[in-house]
Amino acid sequence: MGAVVAYESMYGNTRQIAEAIAEGLKPIGELEVVSVNAGDVSTADEADVLIVGGPTHMHGLATSMSRKAAADAANEEEHVELEPGAVDGPGLRQWLGQRQGDGKRAAAFDTRLDKSPIISGMAARGIAKRLRRRGYELITDPESFLVEDSEGPLADGELERAKAWGASLAEKLG
Repeated sequence: MGAVVAYESMYGNTRQIAEAIAEGLKPIGELEVVSVNAGDVSTADEADVLIVGGPTHMHGLATSMSRKAAADAANEEEHVELEPGAVDGPGLRQWLGQRQGDGKRAAAFDTRLDKSPIISGMAARGIAKRLRRRGYELITDPESFLVEDSEGPLADGELERAKAWGASLAEKLG
C-alpha cells in the first residue's frame, strides 16, 4: 500500500491538517487518511509511508488525562465539538507503541498554539522520536501547524501550508 496519514484529533483541527496533507500527497498514488481516535487504522501497518500527527497538549503528545481535560473544556464551550472517539478511543501514544516500522519511511506533524515551541511544546517531536524508536526512517523534520487558541480555529493559511507540506513529502518520496 502507498501512504497512510494517521492522526489523533480532539476538536477537528488536526483532522483538517491531516486531510490537507493528504491532498498534497495525492501524486504518490494510493493514500488513506485514518483516525487513531476512531480506531480505523488497520491499514497503517501495510503502508509503505506513514505520516502521523496529533495535537500538542501540555508541551507534548496527548495523554488520557489531557484528553479528558480537553473534553471537559469542550463541554464548557457551546461552539466546540469533540471528534468521535476523542476521549474513549486509543491515544496516539498507545497506538505508536504498537507499530513496527522495519525501515519504512515516515513523517511527523502536530497542531499547536502560535507560540515558540519552548512555550507551547511540540507533539511532533515526540511523535518523530517514537517513530524512530519503532524502526521508521524519517524523511523530513517534524512540522507544526498553528491554531489560534487551544480549541482552534486553525491560524490563517495553515491548510494551504499543510497541503504544500504534503506536496513536498510527495516530491521526497519520488
